[in-house]
Amino acid sequence: MTTTQATQATQATQATQATQAAQATLVIGATGTTGRRVTAGLIAKGHRVKAAGRTPAPQPGAQPVRFDWNEPATWTEALGGVDRVYLIPPTGSPDPAEVMLPFLHQARAAGVRRAVLLSSSAIPAGGPAVGRVHEQLPGLFEEWAVLRPSWFMQNFAGPAPHARTIRDDGAILTASGDGRVGFIDAEDIAAVAVHALTDEQAPNTDLILTGPQALSYADVAAVITDVTGLPVVHRKLTFEELRDRWAAEIPLEFATMLAAMDRAIADGAEDRISDTVERLTGRPPGTLRAFVEREVRAAASH
Repeated sequence: MTTTQATQATQATQATQATQAAQATLVIGATGTTGRRVTAGLIAKGHRVKAAGRTPAPQPGAQPVRFDWNEPATWTEALGGVDRVYLIPPTGSPDPAEVMLPFLHQARAAGVRRAVLLSSSAIPAGGPAVGRVHEQLPGLFEEWAVLRPSWFMQNFAGPAPHARTIRDDGAILTASGDGRVGFIDAEDIAAVAVHALTDEQAPNTDLILTGPQALSYADVAAVITDVTGLPVVHRKLTFEELRDRWAAEIPLEFATMLAAMDRAIADGAEDRISDTVERLTGRPPGTLRAFVEREVRAAASH
């Protein structure tokens, strides 16, 4: 290689690196449970972020941008200058693939090369709801990951339904019987997402994410009682009772799917733990007790 050729090659490499450095990560649902944590994690590592939402809210260090799954006119601006994307499916949709797949085709055409999808441990590739998007993702992007977390610890805090019944009735209502779940802190989900979005090598697989212990809802109630001093019990419902309870707030099809997930827990489907969080982030996942001390105890005292 001549000196001129070497210089040109170096310049081309630098130009490529500069282009990549200038690219942003689009975080969909950037004000949500995992989205705001992913946004903060990316910014902390020095990455540019476009924080997308139906009502974009300013976040320190991020560029807010309007995005609505059901308004394709918002997609183009959101994808401008983006080379990777964190995907939160549309809330409450029994068939998110209907809107997500057209968006992903547009994203690929716009230059997105890495996609990280938030799914669920209960939904395999090709399964219901976001499972169809999971199935298609490897064919759309060379760099990808599907995060399949277990049930969120955040379900017991803030405005979440379980948190409401804990505050109002001193009870957690499920159709999960004595089944156990590897409840996970959204902080740990976000840490894995940031790794999957920024590591030099994309995971190119799906990742089961759990906390360090598999616990029944009775175990959860006992931890909350012990930490907060307020009596909380697990009240067991039938599949039909839970389905009808959900159906008062959300479409019947989605309510039925959620109740079926509880029934699967009762049958042992979520009784597992994984080492994924520690393997990818270098630190163990947080415990339920630590979460309750951090996010539930203060709220319970008011």
